[in-house]
Amino acid sequence: MTAPKAGSLLVASVALADGVFDQAVVLVLDSDADGALGVILNEISQTPLDAVLADWVPVVSGPNYLFHGGPVSPNGAICLASVADPGEEPPGWRRMFSTIGLLHLDTPIEIVRGAYRDLRIFAGYAGWASGQLEQEITEGMWHVVPAVYSDVFSTRPLELWRTVLRRQNSELAFFSTWSEDVDSN
Repeated sequence: MTAPKAGSLLVASVALADGVFDQAVVLVLDSDADGALGVILNEISQTPLDAVLADWVPVVSGPNYLFHGGPVSPNGAICLASVADPGEEPPGWRRMFSTIGLLHLDTPIEIVRGAYRDLRIFAGYAGWASGQLEQEITEGMWHVVPAVYSDVFSTRPLELWRTVLRRQNSELAFFSTWSEDVDSN
């Protein structure tokens, strides 16, 4: 079993059909002995970004909607941002992995403009208690794979589950063609 860490993706298996994480691709932001947390990358909420964070619309990567990050704290927001200059650590930003980090939404928009290559805002997050995620992985509910930059800021987030599975160099790639219609599989 590959242990999840910041920058890993959790790709829902076809067996995970709980109504919350069906075909989800979750970016792990933190994972340690106390538990894990991440955001769902491939679920767009029905809330246009300008309805809740209008000042941020010009600086986010499209689409200009909030993303549904997960079932925990749905009224809170998490902003993932990739710095434009990898040598910089702008105010309000904390590196998670590579050039991607968390950006505090209280950061003045004047500081944000031009400092980031990509930004995306998520309402809520996914969280697991100590040992819970590892148990779910052992039970085959999640596949742990490395993330690439384009997963985090995908221009086609609704296709991400199949895209991530398709690029795997293992039998996981076969699941990219999976259909809910059993006769089609």
